[in-house]
Amino acid sequence: MSILSISHSYPSTSSFPHHNSASTSHLRCSFTLPPCRIKNPLLKLHHPKLYPISRGGGKRPPRSVVVMSMEAGVGVMGTKLGMMSYFEPDGQVVPVTVVGFKEGNIVTQIKTEATDGYNSVQVGYQRVRDRKLTKPELGHLEKAGAIPMRHLQEFRLQSVDGFEPNQRLVLDEIFKEGDLVDVSGTTIGKGFQGGIKRHNFKRGLMTHGSKSHRQLGSIGAGTTPGRVYKGKKMPGRMGGTKTKIRKLKIVKIDKDLNVVMIKGALPGKPGNLLRIAPAKIVGKNIPKN
Repeated sequence: MSILSISHSYPSTSSFPHHNSASTSHLRCSFTLPPCRIKNPLLKLHHPKLYPISRGGGKRPPRSVVVMSMEAGVGVMGTKLGMMSYFEPDGQVVPVTVVGFKEGNIVTQIKTEATDGYNSVQVGYQRVRDRKLTKPELGHLEKAGAIPMRHLQEFRLQSVDGFEPNQRLVLDEIFKEGDLVDVSGTTIGKGFQGGIKRHNFKRGLMTHGSKSHRQLGSIGAGTTPGRVYKGKKMPGRMGGTKTKIRKLKIVKIDKDLNVVMIKGALPGKPGNLLRIAPAKIVGKNIPKN
């Protein structure tokens, strides 16, 4: 608790006829205030526990390791080529997305708990010219003996045994036909869209004198709460975000064309970068903890 004192002095006026004009009256009062009710910033100094004083000249605390999601196994990166219909041997038609692979999928760095605090394998993809990369990027790749590549991504694993720098990942050794995979990519950008297209809102009346055909309804009351809640579904930029499609089946792996056919639709447009990793199944290939 803090004691807040307020003092005030005033000269005598005609409102105090019996007061000595040569003297000045003082009004002094004191009362206690809890620290949470103090508004004066100068009074914060009296509460070092609530407002700790910053000690200049000290070193910053070590930055904590960013916790990434554990993968079921190392994956690869590919390029979306488009969609087609695939006929299975029994005659069933399956919609598939064809994913091609450019030069790359080479291990560029191996991180361990001893050196970085976690186990992961960094993979590079899509060869480019040297002038397309910065000197730090070129130095990082030259340290591993790898070629210049545009994209670098990490796969956090439980163990990194069996991997070494400049190791080329073979698709046939990682995936088999019938395996389930998780595919990540950037969705197609739609630009600024309204609530009907972006959030599947219901359309208003088109006749009977309605003046709000595709407009939003109420977004909040006036007096209470008197504001719009954060996260309210409203018009805005749609698409262009990273998303993951889980547990998709690999229908076919074509070694001659160096493509893989995955059942279903994948995020992005043709030419988009995709990240393909084994599907995570908690309790089977991913620990419950």
